[in-house]
Amino acid sequence: MYRILIFSVLFLFWVVLSGHFDGFHLALGVVCAGIVTWLSSDLFFQDRSRNLSQRWREISLGVGYFAWLLNQIVKANIVILKLALSPNGVDDVAPRVVRFRTKLRSDFARYLLAQSITLTPGTVTIKIAGDEFFVHAINQEAADGLDRSMEGWIAHIFEPGTETDNLPS
Repeated sequence: MYRILIFSVLFLFWVVLSGHFDGFHLALGVVCAGIVTWLSSDLFFQDRSRNLSQRWREISLGVGYFAWLLNQIVKANIVILKLALSPNGVDDVAPRVVRFRTKLRSDFARYLLAQSITLTPGTVTIKIAGDEFFVHAINQEAADGLDRSMEGWIAHIFEPGTETDNLPS
């Protein structure tokens, strides 16, 4: 049942984003959605004990999180743009590796945190070892942006009851 749901969502996502409704593109969407479903269906919905109302809660809060994340990505893009266009921008580039521990328990929540960090310009998750994250930041401002609010959002959505330093606002 879960694999059918995942396949359906992925295929629908493919159709919406591709904008092409001819046989070739629809067949390609079926193949791609099938491969991704086969490879990652255990990652999505790892905890199958949750009921439909809990899943809807995750989805509705997830939409808010992605809106918040998009805002963070725009802000980080502006910072990187200033670095790139500023005459002294190169002086502000001071790469560093930031190490922190997460309180997130599920693999999916950790995966989502890692991808959210990597999507934000100026930071890249380079390694996850258990509950420890290693993140490359382009400068101190990008490193300071790892203020745990992402972790708070993700914990609030997917792991209610997990105490984190910063809860979403």
